Amino acid sequence: MDISPVKNEADYEQALQRVEELWGAEPGSTQGDELDLLVALIEAYEREHYSQLYKPWPEAPPNIH
Repeated sequence: MDISPVKNEADYEQALQRVEELWGAEPGSTQGDELDLLVALIEAYEREHYSQLYKPWPEAPPNIH
């Protein structure tokens, strides 16, 4: 497992590609742990660089029955 920070678009694209390769890995396995870490790094990068995707949800509408 060789994980480094996602600092730019090239790192971001590389991390996304690796996530695709690891998708479906067994939770708790080395590959599953790598997947978890990469997802966390990608989410942090997206929050910083694509903040429009991470706006807080508005109040939930009332239930209409």
